[in-house]
Amino acid sequence: MMRVLLFLGTNLAVLVVLSIVFSLFGLGNIQTETGGLDPGALLVVAALFGFSGSLISLAMSKWMAKRSMGVRIIAQPATPFERWLVELVRQQAQRAGIGMPEVGIFDQPAPNAFATGWNRNNALVAVSTGLLERMTKDEVEAVVGHEISHVANGDMVTLTLIQGVVNTFVIFLARVIGHFVDRVILKNERGYGIGYFVVTIIAEICLSVLASMIVMWFSRYREFRADAGGANLAGRQNMINALRALQRVHEPQDLAAGEFAAFGVSGKIADGFKAAFASHPPLERRIAALEQARG
Repeated sequence: MMRVLLFLGTNLAVLVVLSIVFSLFGLGNIQTETGGLDPGALLVVAALFGFSGSLISLAMSKWMAKRSMGVRIIAQPATPFERWLVELVRQQAQRAGIGMPEVGIFDQPAPNAFATGWNRNNALVAVSTGLLERMTKDEVEAVVGHEISHVANGDMVTLTLIQGVVNTFVIFLARVIGHFVDRVILKNERGYGIGYFVVTIIAEICLSVLASMIVMWFSRYREFRADAGGANLAGRQNMINALRALQRVHEPQDLAAGEFAAFGVSGKIADGFKAAFASHPPLERRIAALEQARG
């Protein structure tokens, strides 16, 4: 469930800051002259807030990833293995038709990797020390191909646009609920009281949790596409072997809270209602999809 935690957290923080700024300067008035709600003005403000939050989060994604995960960028390879890793990323990036990403390593015992960045030609691909220690070179090649495919598919940009739409509706509906409570229940006739702001914040949090199911659905969907891309770049059997290696190590675990894993390769099995909030499909489903495609 923590797959897109940092992106969503950054997005929420930006929305809060924008809301405070707009409130302090009296911008974004959503009331009519008679004190009623102006749906058109509210929709414009909601879209402005919603897409600003997601776009700023996208612009900050690589910077946030480096600092939150402690990524060490390989500017000058110091070992033969680092040279091999950088050259691997270079070759796969060329084959995928994207610019050379930054290559980094972060210290984590579990095998994992992620890719992020605001466009296809300005990305970051990072792998964990656990991945390099526990997987063969062929399996690492498949994992890197999976991450390169995320970049080539423009998944981060698409995620941002989806998040922008989701933000817009969350902000819009939260303020409609706040207005209703302020006018109908609390009987305020003009302006907004403290009840409006409290209810709006609570509604935004609750609606954001529900709306995150849409983001998580896309997260699950993109994993199948990235697996197929990894299979094309590194070989289908290598991609299958890499996913099976993940199964052997952990079945599976998410990165800890606060860590950036928007494009991590590990998944988490979840049942029932919990499955709607899972960012990755079960590994056995991903393996089955690759084996079916091969057949």
